[in-house]
Amino acid sequence: MSTPMRVLIVDDEPLARQRLKDLLAEAPDMQLVGECRNGHEAIAAIGSERPDLVLLDVEMPGPDGFGVLRALAPEPAPSVIFVTAHRDFAVQAFEANALDYLLKPFDRERFRSSLERARNKRRTEPASLDAALLARLESLAARPSAEPTRYVTRLVARVGWRMRFLPVEDIDYLTAEGNYVAVHVGKQSHLTRETMAALEEKLDPRQFLRAHRSFIVRLDRIEEVEPLPPGEYVFVLKDGTRLTTGRSYRAQVQRALELPSTVRP
Repeated sequence: MSTPMRVLIVDDEPLARQRLKDLLAEAPDMQLVGECRNGHEAIAAIGSERPDLVLLDVEMPGPDGFGVLRALAPEPAPSVIFVTAHRDFAVQAFEANALDYLLKPFDRERFRSSLERARNKRRTEPASLDAALLARLESLAARPSAEPTRYVTRLVARVGWRMRFLPVEDIDYLTAEGNYVAVHVGKQSHLTRETMAALEEKLDPRQFLRAHRSFIVRLDRIEEVEPLPPGEYVFVLKDGTRLTTGRSYRAQVQRALELPSTVRP
């Protein structure tokens, strides 16, 4: 079964976003990864979520749809279907290599045909990576560079239809995202086809701590630790991110951070 296409909705009208979500829910091979109300939110979400497809309004607060695409350069933009009530931008949309131009109001069949264009582009994308190639890249990422070691020095993550090597020293933390794991590097996050359990085995425990079933954190990114009443802790990272540990991980958190077992909030 192929990986679902990750879709981001961008429209400043709540009713328009809801209609797109309802229609998208009828396509089982499409996965909604977020919705945005303006151009600024769209730019940030595309950078963090790395969607395969964006349903993009043209006129909205902040940068308009074309401004969003300009802001992404020189990075390759995801596939785009413009969704708008204005006819005047059709030529400009196709000059921006949009897959389609949906003019509101549109019916269910017109929407489905747009999604089919996105599917066809994905199937024929020459740079798309199959499972065998992904496995070879992951093997390469895990190969020791100099000294033999059982821990990886970099991970492989998907960025659109490309793959990116992420050095472990750049990683801040990792979070479970459905069937994937999001690798957080600064203000960006990248998806990798791994489980949390598999990554826990691959990452050096002297540098990384599994402190919840849904996250692993790099130890040197933790700036503060706040104890909570039920035996949990809040990690405050250097960038301000707050992560709450799982109660069942209390003992290993205390060992890793050399916390006294008698600490109380």
